[in-house]
Amino acid sequence: MGFNALVVEKNEEGKTSASVQQLELADLPHGDVVVAVEYSTVNYKDGLCIGPGGGLVRNYPHVPGIDFAGIVESSEDPRYKAGDKVVLTGWRVGEAHWGGYSQKVSVKADWLVPLPEELTTRQAMAVGTAGFTAMLAVMALEDQGMEKNHGPVLVTGAAGGVGSVATAILANLGYEVAAVTGRPEAADYLKSLGATQIVAREEINETTKRPLESENWAGCVDAVGGDMLARVLGQMKYGTSVAAVGLAGGAGLPATVIPFLLRAVNLLGIDSVMQPYDNRVRAWKRIATDLPMDKLESMIQPATLSDLPTLGKDILKGQVKGRIVVDVNA
Repeated sequence: MGFNALVVEKNEEGKTSASVQQLELADLPHGDVVVAVEYSTVNYKDGLCIGPGGGLVRNYPHVPGIDFAGIVESSEDPRYKAGDKVVLTGWRVGEAHWGGYSQKVSVKADWLVPLPEELTTRQAMAVGTAGFTAMLAVMALEDQGMEKNHGPVLVTGAAGGVGSVATAILANLGYEVAAVTGRPEAADYLKSLGATQIVAREEINETTKRPLESENWAGCVDAVGGDMLARVLGQMKYGTSVAAVGLAGGAGLPATVIPFLLRAVNLLGIDSVMQPYDNRVRAWKRIATDLPMDKLESMIQPATLSDLPTLGKDILKGQVKGRIVVDVNA
């Protein structure tokens, strides 16, 4: 029985094209576990892999999709059996390895995580890598002693995938959330997720020659990097932390070490791709309990495999709000 997948091909001139094609199980790279995919999602990396590749894709033809959730169809590994609900994020699946934009996948058992019973596969992909990363950031900040009564927690790039979920989680846990966005029309959306303060991007995106400013923030989830991260470091309260999760504003960091030396500020790097199994399980359990599902539902934009070429372009232009959930069987 054939099944559908989004296949990206590259021609002799080096140009890529993406289309929905029918594949057979024999076409899939061999893995320990075959999963019948139910849902996937769209991240910035997916936009790159659907389009120009961004240096992430090694070989063509290629099936993108760095996330998926579904039901185990067959397994050569004793950890999983037919009927188990599983989720996959990271491990360079969808980049170096064929990914989740397919009705069936064959992957290593080590890459999978059992899906908590409280979550559906659709909800898992409303979370996806973006939400998983957001939870890792919140956990890291809490592990470093972030406190609810210490002041507002800043979320940069708040209307994006990571920022939206981080805002909802932090607000649900009882933190005061200050959401940074460059889109004024996103203010109501962010307030509906629980943000109590909206910070215009231009207020915090300009570099300053002062290494320290007023102590404003009790924590920060930063999805932007660049000038904004440098500015935020100088505004953190004494002994607080910034969890760096993205580089939408650039990979450079035009900062000084003064906030680290005089205010004991911590800069925490958050990686979701190679995250160890135990912490993955911990994060998904926290997602099941600490992310309000009604807020999650409000972030969702539904999509199908055939929508992906356009959505891939849109996310690279910063034109996607919230979370896209791709029903690969629709």
